[in-house]
Formats: sequence, C-alpha cells, structure tokens
Amino acid sequence: QWIYGAERFFLLRFHSLEDVVQRQNVALSSQERLDQVNEGLSLIQNKKGLTYGTDAFLLAAAVSGRPDALCVDLGSGTGIVSLLLAQRKRVGRVVGVEVQPSFASLMERNAALNGLEQSVSAVCADVREMTQARLAEALGKQGSVTADVVVCNPPYMTCHSGARNESDEKYLARHEVCGGVADFCAAAARLLRFGGRFYVVWRPDRLTDLLAAMREHRLEPKRMTMVHADAQSAPCMVLLEARAGAAPSLTVTPPLILHEVDSRKLSCRPLTPQAGAVYDSMSLDVLTES
Repeated sequence: QWIYGAERFFLLRFHSLEDVVQRQNVALSSQERLDQVNEGLSLIQNKKGLTYGTDAFLLAAAVSGRPDALCVDLGSGTGIVSLLLAQRKRVGRVVGVEVQPSFASLMERNAALNGLEQSVSAVCADVREMTQARLAEALGKQGSVTADVVVCNPPYMTCHSGARNESDEKYLARHEVCGGVADFCAAAARLLRFGGRFYVVWRPDRLTDLLAAMREHRLEPKRMTMVHADAQSAPCMVLLEARAGAAPSLTVTPPLILHEVDSRKLSCRPLTPQAGAVYDSMSLDVLTES
C-alpha cells in the first residue's frame, strides 16, 4: 500500500511483515517494527525514532555513484539511505556514522537482515569528530581513507525551534543537538577526496544556511532540485549535490512535482508520471532527460 500524509512522506511503500518476522526469526523489541520498503528491502524501525520518509528515498535517488565507490552516510539512523544505495549498487561500500548507539546497532542489524553486511556497516560517532583516520579504522585499515561520496539527511531544526519531541530519539534526529548543518558540511569536507560528491536533502526555508556552509568548507554546489507536493504548492524539500574543491557553476534542474493538483482531496494521491519514474528508477535523471 502507499503511505501518504505530511509533505516529507510521499513515495514510500510499506507492508506489514508479521509473517516474515516469524519465518526469519527476526528478534524485535516492543519498540520496534519490521516493514518492507522500496527496492525489496526489509527495514527494522524504532517506533520512538524517525521512520523512513520520502526525504531519505529522494536523497538516495539523487546519488550518481559507481559500483566501486566508497560512501559515508552522516547521521545514518536506521541505515535506509545506505541500504538503498547498496541494494541498487550505486556505491560499493557504505559506512554509516550515527551518534545514537541504538541506531548504529540497528543499522548493522538491518544490513544483516538484507544480506548487505559486507557492503554496509556503522560506526557510532559524532560527525564533528569524524576524520579520515576514523574512517580507515571503521574499514579495518591503517592510516587515513577518503570517501568518494558523502550523503547526509541532517537535523533540519535548530535547538530553539519547534516543539520538544517526547522521544529523545526523535529530538536528536530532528534538532541540531549534536551538530548543525555547518558541522555536517565540515565533516563531509574532511572525509571527501578532491572532486568527491556531497549529497544533502534539506528544508527550502533554510537553504541559505546550507549554501553558506557548503561554500565555507569548499564544497561547491553543482546541482539543485526543488521538490513540490504539487504544481501549486511551495517546495517542501530541496536536494543539493556539491563537489569538493570544484569551481563555481550551479545547475538548477526542473522541479520534481509529486502529485497532480486535482488529487488534493483524495486520501491516496496518485503520483505524477515524473514522480512515478523517479520511484521506479530510484534516480533523478528523468528530470533532465529530453
């Protein structure tokens, strides 16, 4: 079934997997559930934390990688972005960086559940302390290692904005408690090789904060896509690709429109053909194809 609702949750497919839990003997706590999501993945989710949303799917769809690329997922949560990239072979190896120990562990459980433990792993660390040496250690190597790709779905609210979530897990995921957008950009700059790619999904109302942080840390914005619920709605998210050390030159793609305007009164709004193509291919390339 399709799951619809708030602006950040449009393209996702969830199925209850109670029978799979029993068949595969998946151990779940009372605060966890198991869902089948995009790309045939099974995903254990913490009911107290943020669950899989369209922002995560579109972040993965924005990545233009290669099968041998090393990727770092900053603030990886359950690991869904890493799992999507590994499943589609957009990258060869992903290391998730997650500050909450329970979610770092959950990411590795999800990798194992989907048979992706050889290509997806997690390190419990603060992004502000992540270095090339720490990345090498996470990969079982000596010295330092640089990444080809860094992806990031960072907390999008300042500590003084919005209501305090009852769940500490959600509060840490949504608010800049363990680092703001500038800290995430600084971490990406430390980890990326020259010319490496940095992908972020962000809120349009804080776009200037992201652009300023990227430029400050020599991450040059190269491609930007605005995402709209429908053609009459303001953008609900923005996807940005930057390159480490690149020269200035920004391409703004045609916007991604998720739904037809005349479907606003429907409880399950059908996707536009364009959004359907993005969903099927897990790629934003359809926006620029003639």
